Amino acid sequence: MRFALAVAVCGGLVLAGCGGGSSSGSGGTPPILPPTANAGGPYTGSVGTAVTFNGSGSKDPQNQALTYSWSFGDGGTGTGANPTHTYAQVAGQTSTVYTVSLTVQDTSGYSGQAGTTATIQGVAPLSDAGLTGMVATGTTGIAGAHVYLFAANTTGYGAASVSLLSATETGTSDAVGTYVLTNSMGNFTMSGDYTCSSGAQLYIYALGGTAGTYSVSSAGLMAAIGSCPATGTTVVAQVNEVSTVAAAYALAGFATDAMHVASSGTALALVGIANAFSNAANLVKLSTGVALTTTPTGNGTVPQTQINALANILSVCVNPTNFVASNCSLLLGDALAGGTTGNAPSDTATVAINIAHNPGSSLISDIYNFQPSSPPYTPTLGRQPNDFTIAISYSGGGLSGPQGIAIDGLGNAWVTNDTVASVTKLSSAGAVLSGTSGYTGGGLSVPYGIAIDGAGDAWIANSSNGSVTEYSATGAALSGTNGFTGCNMSGPKGIAIDGSNNVWIPDAGHNDVCELSSAGVVLSGGTGYTGGGLNGPDAIAIDGTGNVWVANYSGGSVSKFSSAGAVLSGANGYTGSGLHDPNGVATDANGSAWISNLSPSSVTEISKSGVLVSGTNGYTSGALSSPVGVAVDGLGNVWVANQSGNTVTEFSNAAAVVSGSTGYGGATGTASGIAIDGSGNVWVGNSTQGSVTVYIGAATPVVTPLAVAVKNNTVGARP
Repeated sequence: MRFALAVAVCGGLVLAGCGGGSSSGSGGTPPILPPTANAGGPYTGSVGTAVTFNGSGSKDPQNQALTYSWSFGDGGTGTGANPTHTYAQVAGQTSTVYTVSLTVQDTSGYSGQAGTTATIQGVAPLSDAGLTGMVATGTTGIAGAHVYLFAANTTGYGAASVSLLSATETGTSDAVGTYVLTNSMGNFTMSGDYTCSSGAQLYIYALGGTAGTYSVSSAGLMAAIGSCPATGTTVVAQVNEVSTVAAAYALAGFATDAMHVASSGTALALVGIANAFSNAANLVKLSTGVALTTTPTGNGTVPQTQINALANILSVCVNPTNFVASNCSLLLGDALAGGTTGNAPSDTATVAINIAHNPGSSLISDIYNFQPSSPPYTPTLGRQPNDFTIAISYSGGGLSGPQGIAIDGLGNAWVTNDTVASVTKLSSAGAVLSGTSGYTGGGLSVPYGIAIDGAGDAWIANSSNGSVTEYSATGAALSGTNGFTGCNMSGPKGIAIDGSNNVWIPDAGHNDVCELSSAGVVLSGGTGYTGGGLNGPDAIAIDGTGNVWVANYSGGSVSKFSSAGAVLSGANGYTGSGLHDPNGVATDANGSAWISNLSPSSVTEISKSGVLVSGTNGYTSGALSSPVGVAVDGLGNVWVANQSGNTVTEFSNAAAVVSGSTGYGGATGTASGIAIDGSGNVWVGNSTQGSVTVYIGAATPVVTPLAVAVKNNTVGARP
C-alpha cells in the first residue's frame, strides 16, 4: 500500500512539513529537506510469534537523528528502528493481511511516512462444533439474555477477550460483541455460529435478561468451556451462578474483569491459562451447573458448600426469589476491584472475579450477609467463612508426610514424602501421574527439598543419607542406586537450581553449600562453599541474577553467595530483623530475599544490597504461626505457609497484609511446603494429613520451573 506524502510550502519550497530552521534561494542557507521513511517489508509471520520490523533504511538528508513511530495495523503501535510485534488470532481467519505504517521525524520537526504490509498466518479454525446450553438461576431460565462466546486473549495481560461469534450468522451484536439470545426458557445455541483455533481457551458470558418477572440488568454469568471443541463434537453448558464462581476463581490469575481474560503469548503462559480453564472442571460440572464434591479424578475434595454460598450471594442480583434491587446495588458496591478500594463492578460475573482477587477482604462479613434465606443452591455454608478462598485437597498417589513442593513447566506438582521415601507427581488438575505409591528408588531417604531443572528433571535432597536424587520427567531414577553423594553431604534439606541447570544444596551437617552440575559432578570442591556465616543451612533460593541465598536455621542468619560461590554477605551473614530459626527463603523480581522464621513467628525481608528492610523484629502480622515455607507470585506478593495455624498468609510486596487478620484457611493439617504455579494456584503440603491443598486462582501466575525464571531473569514475574 502506498501513502501520499503530506506537503507544505515553506520558504518557496514544497516540503513534507515546516519546522525549525530556514531556507533560501541560491547563495543562501541550503533548504532543510524532509526525511525519507522506509518501512521495509513486506513482512510475513504467524499468530503468537513476534515479527521484527526494520525501518533502518529510513534516511535524513541532513543526517539528523530520527525518531520512529509504527502502526502495525491491528491497533498496536511501536517505536524505534527495529520494533517487534505479536499478532493475535483473528476469529474465523487463517491468514490476515495488516497495513503497517512508519512515520519518521528528524530533529527539525520534518517527517516522512511509508507503508508496507504484514501477512500473518493463523491457526486453521474449527467450525460447526455443537455448542448449546441454558442460562439460568437455580431452576429458572433467564429469557432474553445476551450470550457471548469469548476466547482468552494471548497478546498480553489485561487485553480484551476475543469475541468469536459471527455477526453474519447471528445478526445480533452490541458494544460487548456478537451474541445470541436465550429463548423464553433460557435456552441458547451457538452451533455453526462461530469458529475458533485449536488450543484457544473459550468461555461463555451472558448478560441481562428476564428471570421470572424481573429484568435482571446486573446479571452477568460465565461458564468456562476450555479448549476449542473439535468439529463434530457437542458441548452442553449450564450457565448459572455456580458456573460463574467456578470460572471466576479458576481464571482469576488472568482476568481483570469478565471481558478481559488474557495472558501473554509465551509458551509457559499458554500452558498456564489452559491449565486454569481445566481447573474450572474440578469445581463444577459444565453440563449441569452443579458444584462438585469430588474432582473428576476422584482424589480431590471440593468445597461444595463454599462454592454454593458464593453462588447464592450472586443470586441477589439474578434470582427472582431473592432479587432485591437495593441489595444488588449494595453487593456491587462491596465487591470492589481492590477489595475495599477500586472500581465497582457492573455485573455479577465481575463481582465473582473481584471476590476471587480479594478473598481476605475486610468486607467479607458484609458480602456474606447477602446470603438469601431461600438459597437456590444447596448445601450451603451455615456460617460466615474465615475467608473466600476456594481450596481443593488432593490425596493418594503415595502422599504421606508431604514436605517440599516444586512445579514444572507443564504445571505439574512434584511433592516429596518424607515418611515413606517417595515423590508424588500430580497434574495441574490434581490427577496422580506417579502411580499409587509415587516414585521411589534412586537413593531416596527422608526426602525433603525438591527443585525442577530446565529440562523438566526433578532433584531431591535426602536429609537422612546425605545424597541427592534425580528423576526424569517420567520418574526414572537418573542418579544411580544411591543418588549423588558429592561434597561429603550430611543432612541436606534445601535444594535449588540455577539458570545453567547447576544444583545447589545447603548441607547442615557440614555447614557448607554443595554445587553439582546437571550431570551430578561436584563444582564446588570436595568440601563445598563455606564461610559467610553458614550455620545449620536449611533453605536455599536463587535470585534473577544468579546469586544464592541460604537460610541458616541454627545460626539465625542468612548467607549470600555469588554464582561462583564467593561470599557476598560478610563473614557472619545477615542477622537481625527477626531472623531466628529461619527455614524458608524466596526471592522476588527486585532481587530481595524473603525468609520465614519458625520461632518467633515472623518474616524477614532483605534487599538485594543486604539491607534489612523489615524492621527490628521482622514482619509479624497476618496471623503468622510457625511459618515454614515462603513463595513469591507474579506480582511480587509473598505467600507463607503457617505450620501451627494450618493457614496461609499473603503479604503484598510492600509487606501489607493481604490475607486478613487470620490468614487464609483451607489447609488441613500441619502446613509444610508451598509453591505457586503458572495458573496462579497456590500449593501447600499438609504433612500430618498426607494431602496437598490447592488454593484455586488465589495468586498471580509465575514462571515455572524456578530454574527457567532464574535463567531468564523472570523470578517473581508473570510468564
